[in-house]
Amino acid sequence: RFIYNKMLEDKIDYYQAHKMMLNTTPAQYKSEFEWLNEVDSLALANAQLNLQRAFKNFFQHQTEFPKFKSKHRGDKSYTTNNQNGSIRIEDGKYIKLPKMGLVRIKVHRQIPPVKVIEEDKVIGLDMDMKNLFTDSQGKRAGYPRYYRKMQDKLSKEQRKLSKCVNGSNNYYKQKRAVAKLHEKVANQRRDFLHKLSNRIANDYDAVCIEDLNMKAMGQCLNLGKSVADNGWGMFTSFLNYKLEDKGKVLVRVGKWYPSSKTCSVCGYEKEELTLDIREWECPNCHTIHDRDINAAINIKRQGLRVMSHEFENRGTHGDSSLILSTGVLLSEKPPLL
Repeated sequence: RFIYNKMLEDKIDYYQAHKMMLNTTPAQYKSEFEWLNEVDSLALANAQLNLQRAFKNFFQHQTEFPKFKSKHRGDKSYTTNNQNGSIRIEDGKYIKLPKMGLVRIKVHRQIPPVKVIEEDKVIGLDMDMKNLFTDSQGKRAGYPRYYRKMQDKLSKEQRKLSKCVNGSNNYYKQKRAVAKLHEKVANQRRDFLHKLSNRIANDYDAVCIEDLNMKAMGQCLNLGKSVADNGWGMFTSFLNYKLEDKGKVLVRVGKWYPSSKTCSVCGYEKEELTLDIREWECPNCHTIHDRDINAAINIKRQGLRVMSHEFENRGTHGDSSLILSTGVLLSEKPPLL
C-alpha cells in the first residue's frame, strides 16, 4: 500500500509540474525509506505492476483515475511470486514466505500439485474463424455459428423496429422482441462455450493457444461479425478459470509466432501465406499441410517449449516431480519486474 501510494503521488506531482509521465521503480525509494529493504522485493514489484495496470485501464477508458489505497479499507493481503521454491507449504501447517519465514496457516482445501506434464495430455488450439478452433489432433470444434443462423430473423425484426414511431407502444414492443433474439443468441453461445471448455479442461493438463488481439483482428481484417459470433475471447476466459480450478495451465504463445507458415514436419518457414490459402505444400519435405491443423501442432510444440523454459527458470524444491503451482498462466514473455 505504501509503495503504491508513494509512486502514485510522485507521478501526479511530476505530471502537474512537467506535463509528462514519471517512470519510477520501488528500488528508487529504498535509500529514503530503509525499512523497504525488509520487504519482499517481488511484493513491491507487484505493487508497481498493479499501478501500471491501473493507469493503463484509465487511459483505455475502462476505469476511473487511480485512487490512493487506504489502510482502513480493503483486504490485508499482498501479491508475490514463487521463485526457486521461495514459497512453499510445510507440514500442512506453515507457509514459507520470502523475508518472513514460516507463517502458520489454516488450509481450507488441499492445493493440487501439477506433475511433469506428459505430451499426450497437452493440446494445441488454433483459432478458426469458422469452427472456433482446430486442435493439434486434427479435430474441429464445429461451432454452430448461432448469430449467422439468427441473422435473417434478426434483420426482419430490426426492419420492423426501424419503421415504428420512436416512443410508441409498438416501438417498445418491437424493441423487446429484438432484444430477446439477441439474448437467445448470447445464451446459446455461452452454453456451447461453457460445455466445450469444461470438456477440454477435464481431458487435458495444459492447453496451448495463441495470444491474439481479437478486437484488432475484427477491425483490420474486416472480420468483425465473425469475431463477435464465435466468441473466442469468451471461450479462452472460460477455459482459463476452469483449468485454474483443476490445477492445470493455459499457455499463451506469442501472436507473432509463425504457426501457420512453419512446416510441422521439417521446420521450414514459408515466406508468405495469405488467409485464402487453406492448404500448402512444404517445398522442403513436400508434405501437404492443412493450414489450421499444421498451426495447431506448431502451437502445441511452441507451448511445450514455453513451459519447459518457464519450469527451468522456476526451478524445483523438494520433490523433483513438482514443477508448477496450481493455476499458473504462462506466457512467452516473462513478467516485467
